[in-house]
Amino acid sequence: MIRRRKNDSVKSKFLPFGMKLFISYLILIIIPIFIFGYIANTILVDSYRKQMNNNLAGTLQQIQDNIMYKLEDTQRITDLLYFDEKLPIQLQSYEEGWVNYQITKDYLLPKFRQVLDSTNRETWLTVFLVDEKFPEIYNVFNNVDPLKIKGRFFDVRYVRSIENKQWYRNFPEEDYSKTMQWRQIEDDAEYGRISLLRRLVDTKKPTNLKTVGFMRVSVYLSDIFQSVDYNKMGTGSVLLITGADNRVLYASGKNSPMYGSNWDKINVKDHAVISKQLQTEEWKLSALVPNTIIERETRKINILTLVICFMSFIVISIVAFGVSRFFSTRVSKVVSVLRLFQQGDFHKRVHYRGKDEFSMIATSLNKLGEQTEHLIEEVYVTKLKKKEAELEILQAQINPHFLYNTLSSISRLAKFGEVDKQHQMVMNLAKFYRLSLNEGQSIISIYKELEQVQAYIDIQQVKYGDRMNVQFDVDSDIVSFMTVKLILQPFIENVLEHAWCGDRIHIRVTGRMTEDCIIFQVMDDGNGMSSDMVNILSDPHMEANRGYGTRNVNDRLQLHYGKDYGVTLHSLLGIGTTVTIRIPKHRRQTPKSREMK
Repeated sequence: MIRRRKNDSVKSKFLPFGMKLFISYLILIIIPIFIFGYIANTILVDSYRKQMNNNLAGTLQQIQDNIMYKLEDTQRITDLLYFDEKLPIQLQSYEEGWVNYQITKDYLLPKFRQVLDSTNRETWLTVFLVDEKFPEIYNVFNNVDPLKIKGRFFDVRYVRSIENKQWYRNFPEEDYSKTMQWRQIEDDAEYGRISLLRRLVDTKKPTNLKTVGFMRVSVYLSDIFQSVDYNKMGTGSVLLITGADNRVLYASGKNSPMYGSNWDKINVKDHAVISKQLQTEEWKLSALVPNTIIERETRKINILTLVICFMSFIVISIVAFGVSRFFSTRVSKVVSVLRLFQQGDFHKRVHYRGKDEFSMIATSLNKLGEQTEHLIEEVYVTKLKKKEAELEILQAQINPHFLYNTLSSISRLAKFGEVDKQHQMVMNLAKFYRLSLNEGQSIISIYKELEQVQAYIDIQQVKYGDRMNVQFDVDSDIVSFMTVKLILQPFIENVLEHAWCGDRIHIRVTGRMTEDCIIFQVMDDGNGMSSDMVNILSDPHMEANRGYGTRNVNDRLQLHYGKDYGVTLHSLLGIGTTVTIRIPKHRRQTPKSREMK
Protein backbone atom coordinates (compact mmCIF):
# COMPACT_ATOMS: atom_id res chain seq x y z
CA MET A 1 0.00 0.00 0.00
CA ILE A 2 1.39 3.40 -0.98
CA ARG A 3 1.04 6.10 1.62
CA ARG A 4 -0.06 9.57 0.66
CA ARG A 5 2.59 12.16 1.19
CA LYS A 6 1.82 15.51 2.70
CA ASN A 7 2.96 17.40 -0.34
CA ASP A 8 0.57 15.42 -2.57
CA SER A 9 -2.23 17.68 -1.44
CA VAL A 10 -0.33 20.74 -2.56
CA LYS A 11 -1.34 21.71 -6.08
CA SER A 12 1.53 22.32 -8.49
CA LYS A 13 1.40 25.45 -10.49
CA PHE A 14 1.12 24.80 -14.24
CA LEU A 15 -0.73 25.99 -17.29
CA PRO A 16 -4.15 24.26 -17.28
CA PHE A 17 -4.79 21.50 -19.80
CA GLY A 18 -7.79 23.34 -21.25
CA MET A 19 -5.69 26.39 -22.04
CA LYS A 20 -2.98 24.24 -23.63
CA LEU A 21 -5.58 22.51 -25.78
CA PHE A 22 -7.13 25.82 -26.80
CA ILE A 23 -3.80 27.38 -27.78
CA SER A 24 -2.67 24.23 -29.62
CA TYR A 25 -5.97 24.10 -31.48
CA LEU A 26 -5.59 27.70 -32.63
CA ILE A 27 -1.96 27.19 -33.73
CA LEU A 28 -2.56 23.90 -35.53
CA ILE A 29 -5.89 24.82 -37.16
CA ILE A 30 -6.27 28.58 -37.55
CA ILE A 31 -2.84 29.30 -39.04
CA PRO A 32 -3.15 26.52 -41.66
CA ILE A 33 -6.60 27.83 -42.58
CA PHE A 34 -5.18 31.21 -43.49
CA ILE A 35 -2.27 29.60 -45.31
CA PHE A 36 -4.66 27.38 -47.27
CA GLY A 37 -6.90 30.40 -47.83
CA TYR A 38 -4.00 32.28 -49.40
CA ILE A 39 -3.08 29.28 -51.56
CA ALA A 40 -6.72 28.73 -52.55
CA ASN A 41 -7.11 32.42 -53.40
CA THR A 42 -4.00 32.32 -55.59
CA ILE A 43 -5.22 29.19 -57.34
CA LEU A 44 -8.72 30.65 -57.86
CA VAL A 45 -7.37 33.90 -59.28
CA ASP A 46 -5.01 32.05 -61.63
CA SER A 47 -7.82 29.69 -62.59
CA TYR A 48 -10.15 32.60 -63.29
CA ARG A 49 -7.54 34.35 -65.41
CA LYS A 50 -6.92 31.16 -67.38
CA GLN A 51 -10.64 30.57 -67.75
CA MET A 52 -11.22 34.10 -68.92
CA ASN A 53 -8.35 33.86 -71.41
CA ASN A 54 -9.80 30.57 -72.66
CA ASN A 55 -13.24 32.16 -73.01
CA LEU A 56 -11.80 35.15 -74.86
CA ALA A 57 -9.76 32.85 -77.11
CA GLY A 58 -12.87 30.78 -77.79
CA THR A 59 -14.86 33.90 -78.68
CA LEU A 60 -12.08 35.05 -81.00
CA GLN A 61 -12.08 31.61 -82.60
CA GLN A 62 -15.81 31.89 -83.27
CA ILE A 63 -15.35 35.35 -84.75
CA GLN A 64 -12.47 34.04 -86.88
CA ASP A 65 -14.62 31.15 -88.10
CA ASN A 66 -17.41 33.54 -89.09
CA ILE A 67 -14.95 35.79 -90.95
CA MET A 68 -13.44 32.81 -92.76
CA TYR A 69 -16.91 31.65 -93.72
CA LYS A 70 -17.66 35.05 -95.29
CA LEU A 71 -14.30 35.09 -97.10
CA GLU A 72 -14.78 31.57 -98.38
CA ASP A 73 -18.33 32.38 -99.47
CA THR A 74 -17.00 35.30 -101.53
CA GLN A 75 -14.26 33.09 -102.94
CA ARG A 76 -16.94 30.58 -103.91
CA ILE A 77 -18.49 33.22 -106.18
CA THR A 78 -15.22 33.58 -108.06
CA ASP A 79 -14.79 29.78 -108.13
CA LEU A 80 -17.97 29.52 -110.18
CA LEU A 81 -16.22 31.50 -112.93
CA TYR A 82 -12.64 30.40 -112.38
CA PHE A 83 -13.35 26.67 -112.65
CA ASP A 84 -15.89 26.95 -115.45
CA GLU A 85 -14.08 25.20 -118.32
CA LYS A 86 -16.52 26.54 -120.88
CA LEU A 87 -16.06 30.20 -119.97
CA PRO A 88 -12.45 30.58 -121.30
CA ILE A 89 -13.58 29.02 -124.57
CA GLN A 90 -16.40 31.55 -124.95
CA LEU A 91 -14.12 34.46 -124.03
CA GLN A 92 -11.66 33.57 -126.80
CA SER A 93 -14.03 33.91 -129.70
CA TYR A 94 -12.34 34.76 -133.02
CA GLU A 95 -15.43 36.21 -134.65
CA GLU A 96 -16.91 39.63 -134.37
CA GLY A 97 -20.29 41.17 -134.65
CA TRP A 98 -23.39 39.04 -134.29
CA VAL A 99 -21.60 35.93 -132.92
CA ASN A 100 -20.00 37.80 -130.02
CA TYR A 101 -23.26 39.56 -129.33
CA GLN A 102 -25.02 36.20 -129.09
CA ILE A 103 -22.31 34.80 -126.79
CA THR A 104 -22.63 37.86 -124.58
CA LYS A 105 -26.42 37.78 -124.58
CA ASP A 106 -26.98 34.03 -124.29
CA TYR A 107 -24.04 32.92 -122.19
CA LEU A 108 -21.92 35.61 -120.49
CA LEU A 109 -24.64 37.82 -119.04
CA PRO A 110 -26.77 34.89 -117.73
CA LYS A 111 -23.61 33.33 -116.33
CA PHE A 112 -22.65 36.47 -114.42
CA ARG A 113 -26.21 36.93 -113.20
CA GLN A 114 -26.31 33.31 -112.06
CA VAL A 115 -23.11 33.80 -110.09
CA LEU A 116 -24.54 36.84 -108.30
CA ASP A 117 -27.84 35.09 -107.64
CA SER A 118 -25.94 32.35 -105.77
CA THR A 119 -25.50 34.75 -102.82
CA ASN A 120 -27.92 37.01 -100.97
CA ARG A 121 -25.23 39.49 -99.93
CA GLU A 122 -24.55 42.89 -101.44
CA THR A 123 -21.91 42.11 -104.05
CA TRP A 124 -20.41 43.97 -106.99
CA LEU A 125 -18.79 41.79 -109.65
CA THR A 126 -16.56 43.32 -112.32
CA VAL A 127 -15.14 41.12 -115.07
CA PHE A 128 -12.30 42.59 -117.13
CA LEU A 129 -11.96 40.91 -120.56
CA VAL A 130 -8.77 40.54 -122.58
CA ASP A 131 -10.65 40.01 -125.85
CA GLU A 132 -12.17 43.37 -126.83
CA LYS A 133 -14.45 41.84 -129.44
CA PHE A 134 -17.10 41.61 -126.70
CA PRO A 135 -19.01 44.76 -125.75
CA GLU A 136 -18.40 46.56 -122.46
CA ILE A 137 -21.32 46.71 -120.06
CA TYR A 138 -20.98 48.93 -117.02
CA ASN A 139 -22.76 51.48 -114.85
CA VAL A 140 -21.93 55.09 -114.04
CA PHE A 141 -22.80 56.22 -110.49
CA ASN A 142 -21.28 59.69 -110.25
CA ASN A 143 -19.52 59.46 -106.85
CA VAL A 144 -22.30 57.41 -105.27
CA ASP A 145 -21.68 54.03 -103.64
CA PRO A 146 -23.00 51.57 -106.26
CA LEU A 147 -23.76 48.86 -103.69
CA LYS A 148 -26.12 51.23 -101.89
CA ILE A 149 -28.10 51.62 -105.12
CA LYS A 150 -28.14 48.19 -106.69
CA GLY A 151 -27.05 45.78 -103.98
CA ARG A 152 -26.00 43.01 -106.39
CA PHE A 153 -24.85 43.72 -109.93
CA PHE A 154 -21.98 43.21 -112.37
CA ASP A 155 -19.92 45.18 -114.85
CA VAL A 156 -18.04 43.98 -117.93
CA ARG A 157 -14.96 46.04 -118.81
CA TYR A 158 -11.75 45.65 -120.81
CA VAL A 159 -8.47 44.76 -119.13
CA ARG A 160 -6.79 47.76 -120.75
CA SER A 161 -8.86 49.98 -118.44
CA ILE A 162 -6.86 48.69 -115.44
CA GLU A 163 -3.56 47.58 -116.95
CA ASN A 164 -1.86 50.80 -115.88
CA LYS A 165 -3.18 50.58 -112.33
CA GLN A 166 -0.48 49.95 -109.76
CA TRP A 167 -2.50 47.27 -107.93
CA TYR A 168 -2.96 45.34 -111.19
CA ARG A 169 0.71 45.53 -112.19
CA ASN A 170 1.73 44.29 -108.72
CA PHE A 171 -0.64 41.36 -108.84
CA PRO A 172 1.43 38.13 -108.41
CA GLU A 173 2.00 35.54 -111.13
CA GLU A 174 -0.64 32.91 -111.57
CA ASP A 175 -0.49 29.72 -109.50
CA TYR A 176 -3.47 27.72 -110.63
CA SER A 177 -6.44 27.97 -108.23
CA LYS A 178 -4.32 29.66 -105.53
CA THR A 179 -3.48 33.14 -106.76
CA MET A 180 -5.96 35.70 -105.37
CA GLN A 181 -5.80 38.82 -103.22
CA TRP A 182 -8.04 40.73 -100.85
CA ARG A 183 -7.27 44.41 -101.29
CA GLN A 184 -8.86 47.83 -101.05
CA ILE A 185 -8.54 49.41 -104.49
CA GLU A 186 -10.07 52.34 -106.31
CA ASP A 187 -12.84 53.77 -104.09
CA ASP A 188 -13.11 50.76 -101.74
CA ALA A 189 -11.62 52.58 -98.78
CA GLU A 190 -13.93 55.56 -99.30
CA TYR A 191 -17.09 53.46 -99.13
CA GLY A 192 -15.85 50.87 -96.61
CA ARG A 193 -15.50 48.04 -99.12
CA ILE A 194 -12.85 45.46 -99.90
CA SER A 195 -12.31 43.51 -103.14
CA LEU A 196 -11.28 39.97 -103.96
CA LEU A 197 -9.01 40.03 -107.05
CA ARG A 198 -8.46 37.02 -109.25
CA ARG A 199 -7.56 36.11 -112.83
CA LEU A 200 -9.59 34.13 -115.37
CA VAL A 201 -7.31 31.63 -117.11
CA ASP A 202 -7.48 29.04 -119.85
CA THR A 203 -6.38 25.68 -118.43
CA LYS A 204 -5.96 23.79 -121.72
CA LYS A 205 -2.21 23.94 -121.20
CA PRO A 206 -1.54 23.67 -117.43
CA THR A 207 2.14 24.45 -117.94
CA ASN A 208 1.29 27.65 -119.81
CA LEU A 209 -1.82 29.23 -118.30
CA LYS A 210 -3.30 31.90 -120.57
CA THR A 211 -5.05 34.88 -119.02
CA VAL A 212 -8.45 35.54 -120.61
CA GLY A 213 -9.80 37.95 -118.03
CA PHE A 214 -9.67 39.38 -114.55
CA MET A 215 -12.26 39.39 -111.75
CA ARG A 216 -12.98 41.86 -108.99
CA VAL A 217 -15.64 41.05 -106.38
CA SER A 218 -16.35 43.94 -104.00
CA VAL A 219 -18.18 43.52 -100.68
CA TYR A 220 -18.61 45.67 -97.59
CA LEU A 221 -16.11 45.32 -94.77
CA SER A 222 -19.07 45.50 -92.39
CA ASP A 223 -20.47 42.41 -94.12
CA ILE A 224 -17.21 40.42 -93.97
CA PHE A 225 -16.56 41.47 -90.38
CA GLN A 226 -20.17 41.40 -89.21
CA SER A 227 -19.28 39.06 -86.32
CA VAL A 228 -16.55 41.41 -85.05
CA ASP A 229 -18.61 42.83 -82.17
CA TYR A 230 -16.85 44.20 -79.09
CA ASN A 231 -19.89 43.37 -76.92
CA LYS A 232 -18.89 39.72 -77.11
CA MET A 233 -15.68 40.50 -75.23
CA GLY A 234 -17.07 42.70 -72.47
CA THR A 235 -17.75 46.36 -71.73
CA GLY A 236 -14.91 48.66 -72.75
CA SER A 237 -13.31 46.08 -75.05
CA VAL A 238 -12.12 46.80 -78.59
CA LEU A 239 -11.88 44.39 -81.54
CA LEU A 240 -9.54 45.19 -84.44
CA ILE A 241 -8.76 43.72 -87.84
CA THR A 242 -5.30 44.77 -89.07
CA GLY A 243 -3.80 44.11 -92.48
CA ALA A 244 -0.34 43.08 -93.63
CA ASP A 245 0.91 46.65 -93.18
CA ASN A 246 -0.33 46.71 -89.54
CA ARG A 247 -2.99 49.25 -90.41
CA VAL A 248 -6.53 48.95 -89.06
CA LEU A 249 -8.99 47.59 -91.61
CA TYR A 250 -11.95 47.36 -89.27
CA ALA A 251 -12.62 48.21 -85.63
CA SER A 252 -15.45 47.63 -83.18
CA GLY A 253 -15.71 49.40 -79.84
CA LYS A 254 -16.68 52.72 -78.31
CA ASN A 255 -13.04 53.81 -78.04
CA SER A 256 -11.80 52.02 -81.16
CA PRO A 257 -9.10 53.70 -83.28
CA MET A 258 -9.89 55.27 -86.63
CA TYR A 259 -9.71 53.30 -89.86
CA GLY A 260 -6.20 53.32 -91.27
CA SER A 261 -4.51 53.84 -87.91
CA ASN A 262 -1.21 52.07 -87.38
CA TRP A 263 -1.22 49.27 -84.80
CA ASP A 264 2.10 50.43 -83.35
CA LYS A 265 0.52 53.77 -82.41
CA ILE A 266 -2.50 52.29 -80.66
CA ASN A 267 -2.41 52.68 -76.88
CA VAL A 268 -2.71 49.14 -75.45
CA LYS A 269 -1.66 50.14 -71.95
CA ASP A 270 -3.94 48.79 -69.20
CA HIS A 271 -5.35 46.24 -71.66
CA ALA A 272 -4.96 42.52 -72.09
CA VAL A 273 -4.24 41.83 -75.78
CA ILE A 274 -5.24 38.56 -77.45
CA SER A 275 -4.56 38.07 -81.17
CA LYS A 276 -5.29 35.41 -83.78
CA GLN A 277 -3.91 35.27 -87.32
CA LEU A 278 -6.57 34.64 -89.94
CA GLN A 279 -5.79 31.48 -91.86
CA THR A 280 -5.97 32.49 -95.51
CA GLU A 281 -5.07 36.19 -95.40
CA GLU A 282 -2.39 38.39 -93.90
CA TRP A 283 -4.96 39.81 -91.51
CA LYS A 284 -4.83 39.65 -87.74
CA LEU A 285 -7.79 39.67 -85.38
CA SER A 286 -6.97 41.33 -82.05
CA ALA A 287 -8.98 41.91 -78.87
CA LEU A 288 -8.11 44.63 -76.36
CA VAL A 289 -9.78 43.79 -73.03
CA PRO A 290 -9.46 46.34 -70.18
CA ASN A 291 -7.59 45.02 -67.16
CA THR A 292 -10.34 46.50 -64.99
CA ILE A 293 -12.65 43.66 -66.05
CA ILE A 294 -10.22 41.05 -64.74
CA GLU A 295 -9.33 43.09 -61.66
CA ARG A 296 -12.98 43.54 -60.76
CA GLU A 297 -13.58 39.78 -60.72
CA THR A 298 -10.32 38.99 -58.90
CA ARG A 299 -11.25 41.60 -56.29
CA LYS A 300 -14.47 39.70 -55.66
CA ILE A 301 -12.49 36.48 -55.20
CA ASN A 302 -10.13 38.21 -52.75
CA ILE A 303 -13.00 39.61 -50.69
CA LEU A 304 -14.77 36.25 -50.68
CA THR A 305 -11.59 34.50 -49.54
CA LEU A 306 -11.08 37.01 -46.70
CA VAL A 307 -14.69 36.66 -45.57
CA ILE A 308 -14.47 32.86 -45.56
CA CYS A 309 -11.18 32.90 -43.63
CA PHE A 310 -12.51 35.38 -41.08
CA MET A 311 -15.75 33.44 -40.57
CA SER A 312 -13.74 30.24 -40.26
CA PHE A 313 -11.56 31.92 -37.64
CA ILE A 314 -14.61 32.96 -35.60
CA VAL A 315 -16.31 29.57 -35.87
CA ILE A 316 -13.16 27.55 -35.13
CA SER A 317 -12.27 29.81 -32.19
CA ILE A 318 -15.70 29.18 -30.67
CA VAL A 319 -15.38 25.45 -31.34
CA ALA A 320 -11.84 25.38 -29.94
CA PHE A 321 -12.96 27.12 -26.75
CA GLY A 322 -15.89 24.74 -26.33
CA VAL A 323 -13.79 21.63 -27.04
CA SER A 324 -10.98 22.68 -24.71
CA ARG A 325 -13.48 23.50 -21.95
CA PHE A 326 -15.27 20.20 -22.55
CA PHE A 327 -12.11 18.07 -22.30
CA SER A 328 -10.50 20.05 -19.50
CA THR A 329 -13.61 19.55 -17.36
CA ARG A 330 -13.59 15.81 -17.96
CA VAL A 331 -9.86 15.44 -17.48
CA SER A 332 -10.19 17.23 -14.16
CA LYS A 333 -12.91 14.77 -13.14
CA VAL A 334 -10.76 11.80 -14.22
CA VAL A 335 -7.83 13.15 -12.20
CA SER A 336 -10.00 13.61 -9.15
CA VAL A 337 -11.23 10.00 -9.47
CA LEU A 338 -7.75 8.58 -10.07
CA ARG A 339 -6.46 10.23 -6.92
CA LEU A 340 -8.66 7.79 -5.01
CA PHE A 341 -6.55 4.90 -6.35
CA GLN A 342 -3.21 6.32 -5.20
CA GLN A 343 -3.34 4.16 -2.05
CA GLY A 344 -3.75 0.93 -4.07
CA ASP A 345 -1.04 -1.69 -4.72
CA PHE A 346 -0.27 -0.85 -8.38
CA HIS A 347 3.10 -0.68 -10.11
CA LYS A 348 4.22 2.14 -12.39
CA ARG A 349 4.97 1.22 -16.04
CA VAL A 350 4.46 4.49 -17.95
CA HIS A 351 6.52 7.61 -17.22
CA TYR A 352 5.20 11.00 -18.31
CA ARG A 353 7.31 14.11 -17.90
CA GLY A 354 5.62 17.29 -16.88
CA LYS A 355 3.64 18.81 -14.04
CA ASP A 356 0.08 18.61 -15.31
CA GLU A 357 -3.00 16.44 -15.26
CA PHE A 358 -1.54 13.83 -17.62
CA SER A 359 1.20 12.96 -15.15
CA MET A 360 -1.53 12.05 -12.66
CA ILE A 361 -3.39 9.98 -15.29
CA ALA A 362 -0.23 8.14 -16.32
CA THR A 363 0.67 7.29 -12.69
CA SER A 364 -2.80 5.97 -11.87
CA LEU A 365 -3.28 4.02 -15.11
CA ASN A 366 0.13 2.33 -14.68
CA LYS A 367 -0.96 1.11 -11.27
CA LEU A 368 -4.20 -0.30 -12.74
CA GLY A 369 -2.43 -1.87 -15.71
CA GLU A 370 -1.28 -5.16 -14.21
CA GLN A 371 -4.70 -6.11 -12.88
CA THR A 372 -6.70 -5.03 -15.94
CA GLU A 373 -4.24 -6.66 -18.37
CA HIS A 374 -4.77 -10.06 -16.79
CA LEU A 375 -8.56 -9.71 -16.96
CA ILE A 376 -8.47 -8.55 -20.59
CA GLU A 377 -6.24 -11.46 -21.55
CA GLU A 378 -8.65 -13.97 -20.00
CA VAL A 379 -11.65 -12.45 -21.78
CA TYR A 380 -9.78 -12.29 -25.11
CA VAL A 381 -8.67 -15.95 -24.93
CA THR A 382 -12.20 -17.03 -24.07
CA LYS A 383 -13.72 -15.10 -27.00
CA LEU A 384 -11.02 -16.39 -29.35
CA LYS A 385 -11.76 -19.99 -28.43
CA LYS A 386 -15.48 -19.35 -28.89
CA LYS A 387 -14.87 -17.81 -32.28
CA GLU A 388 -12.75 -20.77 -33.43
CA ALA A 389 -15.42 -23.20 -32.22
CA GLU A 390 -18.15 -21.37 -34.18
CA LEU A 391 -15.99 -21.42 -37.30
CA GLU A 392 -15.42 -25.16 -37.00
CA ILE A 393 -19.17 -25.78 -36.56
CA LEU A 394 -20.05 -23.74 -39.65
CA GLN A 395 -17.26 -25.39 -41.65
CA ALA A 396 -18.50 -28.83 -40.63
CA GLN A 397 -22.02 -27.98 -41.80
CA ILE A 398 -21.12 -27.20 -45.43
CA ASN A 399 -19.43 -30.51 -46.29
CA PRO A 400 -22.31 -32.92 -45.42
CA HIS A 401 -24.72 -30.74 -47.37
CA PHE A 402 -22.53 -30.96 -50.48
CA LEU A 403 -21.79 -34.65 -49.93
CA TYR A 404 -25.51 -35.45 -49.76
CA ASN A 405 -26.17 -33.75 -53.11
CA THR A 406 -23.22 -35.48 -54.78
CA LEU A 407 -24.09 -38.96 -53.46
CA SER A 408 -27.65 -38.44 -54.70
CA SER A 409 -26.26 -37.74 -58.18
CA ILE A 410 -24.04 -40.88 -58.01
CA SER A 411 -27.09 -42.88 -56.94
CA ARG A 412 -29.06 -41.69 -59.94
CA LEU A 413 -26.18 -42.61 -62.28
CA ALA A 414 -26.06 -46.10 -60.75
CA LYS A 415 -29.82 -46.47 -61.13
CA PHE A 416 -29.63 -45.74 -64.83
CA GLY A 417 -26.58 -47.94 -65.33
CA GLU A 418 -24.15 -45.19 -66.39
CA VAL A 419 -21.14 -46.91 -64.88
CA ASP A 420 -18.47 -44.81 -66.61
CA LYS A 421 -19.99 -41.54 -65.47
CA GLN A 422 -20.51 -43.00 -62.02
CA HIS A 423 -16.84 -44.02 -61.82
CA GLN A 424 -15.66 -40.62 -63.06
CA MET A 425 -17.85 -38.79 -60.54
CA VAL A 426 -16.56 -40.96 -57.65
CA MET A 427 -12.95 -40.22 -58.66
CA ASN A 428 -13.68 -36.51 -58.90
CA LEU A 429 -15.44 -36.61 -55.53
CA ALA A 430 -12.33 -38.17 -53.97
CA LYS A 431 -10.18 -35.42 -55.52
CA PHE A 432 -12.54 -32.74 -54.22
CA TYR A 433 -12.41 -34.03 -50.64
CA ARG A 434 -8.66 -34.47 -50.80
CA LEU A 435 -8.42 -30.76 -51.63
CA SER A 436 -11.14 -29.74 -49.15
CA LEU A 437 -9.64 -31.51 -46.13
CA ASN A 438 -6.32 -29.69 -46.64
CA GLU A 439 -4.87 -31.19 -43.45
CA GLY A 440 -7.69 -29.70 -41.37
CA GLN A 441 -6.93 -26.06 -42.28
CA SER A 442 -9.92 -23.72 -42.66
CA ILE A 443 -7.85 -20.88 -44.15
CA ILE A 444 -6.37 -21.70 -47.55
CA SER A 445 -4.90 -19.81 -50.49
CA ILE A 446 -7.20 -18.55 -53.22
CA TYR A 447 -5.28 -20.80 -55.61
CA LYS A 448 -6.40 -23.89 -53.65
CA GLU A 449 -9.94 -22.51 -53.40
CA LEU A 450 -10.05 -22.30 -57.20
CA GLU A 451 -8.69 -25.87 -57.41
CA GLN A 452 -11.55 -27.04 -55.18
CA VAL A 453 -14.09 -25.23 -57.35
CA GLN A 454 -12.62 -26.82 -60.48
CA ALA A 455 -12.79 -30.27 -58.82
CA TYR A 456 -16.47 -29.69 -58.04
CA ILE A 457 -17.14 -28.55 -61.62
CA ASP A 458 -15.45 -31.72 -62.89
CA ILE A 459 -17.90 -33.72 -60.74
CA GLN A 460 -20.89 -31.87 -62.15
CA GLN A 461 -19.53 -31.98 -65.69
CA VAL A 462 -19.95 -35.75 -65.61
CA LYS A 463 -23.59 -35.27 -64.70
CA TYR A 464 -24.56 -32.41 -66.99
CA GLY A 465 -22.03 -32.63 -69.85
CA ASP A 466 -22.30 -29.83 -72.40
CA ARG A 467 -25.44 -28.49 -70.76
CA MET A 468 -23.34 -26.51 -68.30
CA ASN A 469 -20.60 -24.03 -69.18
CA VAL A 470 -18.35 -22.44 -66.55
CA GLN A 471 -15.95 -19.63 -67.40
CA PHE A 472 -13.26 -18.25 -65.06
CA ASP A 473 -11.94 -14.69 -65.23
CA VAL A 474 -9.67 -14.31 -62.20
CA ASP A 475 -6.72 -11.91 -61.86
CA SER A 476 -3.48 -13.79 -61.38
CA ASP A 477 -2.42 -11.26 -58.71
CA ILE A 478 -4.91 -12.56 -56.14
CA VAL A 479 -4.11 -16.29 -56.12
CA SER A 480 -1.43 -15.88 -53.41
CA PHE A 481 -3.84 -14.29 -50.92
CA MET A 482 -5.64 -16.32 -48.25
CA THR A 483 -9.36 -16.95 -47.78
CA VAL A 484 -11.80 -19.03 -45.77
CA LYS A 485 -12.23 -22.22 -47.79
CA LEU A 486 -15.39 -23.26 -49.65
CA ILE A 487 -16.72 -19.77 -50.40
CA LEU A 488 -17.30 -20.30 -54.15
CA GLN A 489 -18.46 -23.91 -54.49
CA PRO A 490 -21.79 -23.48 -52.57
CA PHE A 491 -22.95 -20.79 -55.00
CA ILE A 492 -22.08 -22.83 -58.09
CA GLU A 493 -23.95 -25.69 -56.46
CA ASN A 494 -26.97 -23.39 -55.89
CA VAL A 495 -26.94 -22.44 -59.58
CA LEU A 496 -26.95 -26.08 -60.70
CA GLU A 497 -29.68 -26.97 -58.18
CA HIS A 498 -32.10 -24.04 -58.57
CA ALA A 499 -31.26 -21.72 -61.50
CA TRP A 500 -31.97 -23.82 -64.61
CA CYS A 501 -34.02 -21.99 -67.22
CA GLY A 502 -34.18 -24.36 -70.17
CA ASP A 503 -31.68 -27.15 -70.81
CA ARG A 504 -28.47 -25.07 -70.60
CA ILE A 505 -26.83 -22.93 -67.97
CA HIS A 506 -23.83 -20.56 -68.22
CA ILE A 507 -21.79 -19.60 -65.17
CA ARG A 508 -19.04 -16.98 -64.97
CA VAL A 509 -16.67 -16.69 -61.99
CA THR A 510 -14.60 -13.48 -61.69
CA GLY A 511 -12.01 -12.36 -59.15
CA ARG A 512 -10.72 -8.80 -58.85
CA MET A 513 -8.55 -6.94 -56.38
CA THR A 514 -9.41 -3.40 -55.25
CA GLU A 515 -7.42 -1.08 -53.01
CA ASP A 516 -8.62 -2.63 -49.77
CA CYS A 517 -10.26 -5.98 -50.56
CA ILE A 518 -10.75 -8.86 -53.00
CA ILE A 519 -14.12 -9.29 -54.71
CA PHE A 520 -15.39 -12.52 -56.26
CA GLN A 521 -18.54 -12.71 -58.36
CA VAL A 522 -20.50 -15.80 -59.42
CA MET A 523 -22.87 -14.90 -62.27
CA ASP A 524 -25.41 -17.08 -64.09
CA ASP A 525 -27.99 -16.62 -66.82
CA GLY A 526 -30.62 -18.74 -65.10
CA ASN A 527 -34.21 -18.02 -64.11
CA GLY A 528 -33.22 -15.44 -61.46
CA MET A 529 -35.17 -14.48 -58.35
CA SER A 530 -37.70 -11.88 -57.33
CA SER A 531 -36.63 -8.97 -55.14
CA ASP A 532 -38.67 -10.43 -52.27
CA MET A 533 -36.75 -13.71 -52.48
CA VAL A 534 -33.42 -11.83 -52.58
CA ASN A 535 -34.43 -9.91 -49.44
CA ILE A 536 -35.39 -13.16 -47.71
CA LEU A 537 -32.08 -14.83 -48.59
CA SER A 538 -30.15 -11.72 -47.50
CA ASP A 539 -31.92 -11.60 -44.10
CA PRO A 540 -29.64 -12.97 -41.34
CA HIS A 541 -32.78 -14.16 -39.50
CA MET A 542 -34.09 -16.18 -42.46
CA GLU A 543 -35.59 -19.63 -42.09
CA ALA A 544 -33.08 -22.44 -41.68
CA ASN A 545 -34.31 -24.27 -44.76
CA ARG A 546 -33.90 -21.27 -47.08
CA GLY A 547 -30.63 -19.88 -48.39
CA TYR A 548 -28.54 -22.36 -46.44
CA GLY A 549 -25.41 -22.01 -48.60
CA THR A 550 -25.61 -18.22 -48.79
CA ARG A 551 -26.07 -17.83 -45.03
CA ASN A 552 -23.32 -20.33 -44.23
CA VAL A 553 -20.70 -18.60 -46.39
CA ASN A 554 -21.75 -15.12 -45.22
CA ASP A 555 -21.64 -16.16 -41.53
CA ARG A 556 -18.23 -17.77 -41.89
CA LEU A 557 -16.77 -14.71 -43.63
CA GLN A 558 -18.21 -12.24 -41.12
CA LEU A 559 -17.24 -14.38 -38.16
CA HIS A 560 -13.65 -14.55 -39.40
CA TYR A 561 -13.20 -11.09 -40.97
CA GLY A 562 -15.91 -8.86 -39.50
CA LYS A 563 -19.16 -7.22 -40.62
CA ASP A 564 -17.51 -5.26 -43.45
CA TYR A 565 -17.16 -8.47 -45.49
CA GLY A 566 -19.53 -11.17 -46.65
CA VAL A 567 -22.03 -12.00 -49.40
CA THR A 568 -24.50 -9.83 -51.32
CA LEU A 569 -27.07 -10.93 -53.92
CA HIS A 570 -28.46 -9.23 -57.01
CA SER A 571 -31.00 -10.98 -59.24
CA LEU A 572 -33.63 -10.31 -61.89
CA LEU A 573 -36.36 -12.74 -62.90
CA GLY A 574 -35.62 -14.30 -66.27
CA ILE A 575 -32.19 -12.61 -66.46
CA GLY A 576 -30.02 -14.34 -63.89
CA THR A 577 -28.30 -13.89 -60.54
CA THR A 578 -25.02 -12.33 -59.43
CA VAL A 579 -23.44 -13.26 -56.10
CA THR A 580 -20.74 -10.87 -54.83
CA ILE A 581 -18.27 -12.15 -52.21
CA ARG A 582 -16.09 -9.59 -50.46
CA ILE A 583 -12.99 -10.65 -48.47
CA PRO A 584 -9.98 -8.69 -47.15
CA LYS A 585 -6.50 -8.85 -48.67
CA HIS A 586 -4.71 -11.21 -46.27
CA ARG A 587 -1.56 -13.11 -47.02
CA ARG A 588 -0.35 -16.19 -45.15
CA GLN A 589 0.30 -15.45 -41.50
CA THR A 590 2.48 -17.17 -38.95
CA PRO A 591 0.80 -18.55 -35.78
CA LYS A 592 2.34 -15.74 -33.79
CA SER A 593 0.94 -13.03 -36.07
CA ARG A 594 -2.53 -14.63 -35.99
CA GLU A 595 -2.45 -14.71 -32.22
CA MET A 596 -1.47 -11.06 -32.08
CA LYS A 597 -4.31 -10.21 -34.43
